[in-house]
Amino acid sequence: MATKKGGWTAFPHDNSAFVYDGAALKKNWARLHKGDAEPFPADKAVEEAWRLYHAGDFQGAYEAGLAAGLDGYNAANKAACIYNNYLETSDAKKQKAYEEIAARCEELQAAQKKNANAYYLAAYALGRYGQLIGVAKALTQGIGGKVSAALNTAIKLEPKHADAHIALGTFNAEVIEKVGSMIGKMTYGVSKEAAVENYDKALKLNPDSAIARTEMADGLYKLFGDKKMKDVEKLYAEAAACEPKDAMECLDIEAAKAEME
Repeated sequence: MATKKGGWTAFPHDNSAFVYDGAALKKNWARLHKGDAEPFPADKAVEEAWRLYHAGDFQGAYEAGLAAGLDGYNAANKAACIYNNYLETSDAKKQKAYEEIAARCEELQAAQKKNANAYYLAAYALGRYGQLIGVAKALTQGIGGKVSAALNTAIKLEPKHADAHIALGTFNAEVIEKVGSMIGKMTYGVSKEAAVENYDKALKLNPDSAIARTEMADGLYKLFGDKKMKDVEKLYAEAAACEPKDAMECLDIEAAKAEME
């Protein structure tokens, strides 16, 4: 894999279909942000950061987003989240990146209390961090409560936030897998029903989403095992057949294809 200056791995696929020059970005914005409901930026520098993000220049998007100040934090944080989830190979670098993302999200929450993605991306970073150190350990450190609170806040601020519904479904599934249904419900307020409900809601809000399908497939397997294998396989097949509109969706779909092999 090609590496860019600064040690970031370059996007490993053809990105020609994901370059949204000029007015094309605004024209495609609603579809590109159906998952996270991010509003179209008023600031040209922030717009450019998102343009780089969609094209798969995650390092460029990260740097441009940070340079644009607080309004560019969501673009920078999302670029760092997706890059670290899919392209970074070092667990130590991932952990450090997720800690930094969560800290920036807290800074943004303090300044922009109604910014749904300041909460969603904090939950994403903390959730991935928790997966790296182990879900059981993350729960004992209180990370679970923070993830749950951030996701619920994101959904309260933006009820159509499909990605937050996906993440909440996954949170329910992972907690139940680790501590069981009874302790999960008593201690963390999670349930199998809530997990399925969140996944269903995400797919209704964003029917073209590959990641909604793969996360739901993983969640159903964690919750119900082989009993749901037909549904799991169907969801993976649907995810692999999705049409990517940007670099992140391309990575989601490639991951689904790899899982099926």
